[in-house]
Amino acid sequence: MRRGSIASLLAIGVVAGGIAAAAAVLLPWLPTDASREAGRIDFVFWFVVIICIVIFAIVAAAILYSVVRFRAAPDDLEDGPPIHGHTALEITWTLIPTLLVTAIGIASAIVLSRNDAAGKDPLRVNVTAQQFTFSFSYPAANGLTSGTLMLPEGRSTVLHMTSKDVIHAFFVPEFRQNEDVLPGMSTTLVITPTRLGTYPVICNELCGLGHALMRTTVQVVTPTQFAKWLKSQSAAISSPNPSVSGKAVFTNNGCGACHTLTASGSKGSIGPDLDKLLAYAAQAKQPLEPFVRQSIVAPNAYIQPGFPKNVMPQTFGSSLTKAQLDALVQYLISSSKKG
Repeated sequence: MRRGSIASLLAIGVVAGGIAAAAAVLLPWLPTDASREAGRIDFVFWFVVIICIVIFAIVAAAILYSVVRFRAAPDDLEDGPPIHGHTALEITWTLIPTLLVTAIGIASAIVLSRNDAAGKDPLRVNVTAQQFTFSFSYPAANGLTSGTLMLPEGRSTVLHMTSKDVIHAFFVPEFRQNEDVLPGMSTTLVITPTRLGTYPVICNELCGLGHALMRTTVQVVTPTQFAKWLKSQSAAISSPNPSVSGKAVFTNNGCGACHTLTASGSKGSIGPDLDKLLAYAAQAKQPLEPFVRQSIVAPNAYIQPGFPKNVMPQTFGSSLTKAQLDALVQYLISSSKKG
């Protein structure tokens, strides 16, 4: 091959690679990483991207050069000369992809292994998914349950996840990790937050009518703020004032994901508007308090017209303590009267 041809190939390759590299670097393909595990996953991502850019530059250079250099004349209708093949070249273009794929596999295996290592003294959080909400329980805080995932910065956390109904998936884009949440078994996910902030928690598996609204948030706070939050939440749940303890139960069990309630600031639309409980009880021809209690523990006993059946979980009668249930009922009653 002549020097001019080599120079042309190099020039085309540099231009093609530059365009691809600019698209990779300048466009915001990924959200900000907020965990140690995300940084490792991003390393694999960019490792693969660099390999792809190099391959793209080589292939683009060869194709564009061939189109220009070996273009047939308009009146040339003859077949090209027969070419037998090139054994060394065939071995080379088989060996190089094999080595590249092997390198990607090794890098991925190392990252997966390190991301599964929880380290010393990890925080345990039990995650329960059900249509259409997540709840997070902290065994170290006597089983405190929250509808928002609160995590201390810099401390490894192990999520033990299970589902009460169908298959869900736990996904936080800033953490880069996605894990299926399955009924009847427990899956785990290790997270080590490294950036303070609030990030979305998304159900990443089609799970029913309200799948698109199965959202909550994870808040990464300092260890001091996390300790204060645990203390304040425990105090709120045990408060004798229903407006405090009832609101904590409502919020921590993710009720606002499906229902509107002005007092809590929730605007869910999957289930009935809880500001209208007085009207609903009248339509059901039941006293308000028994109606509200029954709607929580046996939601299919009465279905408000216009809303689907078998959507609200039927597990709150067993998952809530009597004190929590009483507080929630009183909170809903008082809030609906204000509304």
